[in-house]
Amino acid sequence: MRIKSFVKYGFAVVGVALLAGAAISYTNTNKFLETAVTTKGAVVDLLKIRSDDSYSFKPVIEFTAANGQQVEFTSLGSSNPPAYSVGESVEVLYSPSDVQSAKINSFSALWGGFLVMLILGVVFSCVAAVMFLVGKLRNRRKAYLQRNGVAVEAEFQSVSRNRSISVNGENPFVIVCQWLDPVSSAMHVFRSESLWFDPSSYIKDKTIRVFFERNNPMKFHVDVSFLPKLTR
Repeated sequence: MRIKSFVKYGFAVVGVALLAGAAISYTNTNKFLETAVTTKGAVVDLLKIRSDDSYSFKPVIEFTAANGQQVEFTSLGSSNPPAYSVGESVEVLYSPSDVQSAKINSFSALWGGFLVMLILGVVFSCVAAVMFLVGKLRNRRKAYLQRNGVAVEAEFQSVSRNRSISVNGENPFVIVCQWLDPVSSAMHVFRSESLWFDPSSYIKDKTIRVFFERNNPMKFHVDVSFLPKLTR
């Protein structure tokens, strides 16, 4: 599979997985709220969490359930500076059938995970959709130029790297060729689509066919169909 296909499908899979996770989180939170009981609790400690070179703090909450059981739990959310102070009173929600499922009654504690997964899922899915759309439009333009465009034999110049694209620190290759318009004497330089292997050893001829739109050489397609197909 070509690298760009791997990236495209990777974004799509991650996006769908995150959206599915957001849907599950939303459903579970709603079910929890349907039976949850409200009570008062207190912050008894701040759990220090190290992440790379920084720290954040999770509040440790203690409360008494309706059956008299003393319950202590650590909130999932962390922040720096800490959102709560030791001794601070907080409102707690818990399920009578599972007191360990307790959460602080705040928007971030209840819906923070859902929102993070939703936003990331939408971003990844949109990036994947744009990549699919761009690929489809590129293929349509290629087919249109091959059917209706002007075909010329451009002189092969070189193989270079496309520094504007980088995947895992690697830049793809492009074939550079040029064609002199015999009517206007204008020199046109064409660059192929990005190639994830070095095509140098496969270029045997001095010229490469290029298709461009009539009266508009800026819209072109360099024919690289002579190259082998990259399968992985």
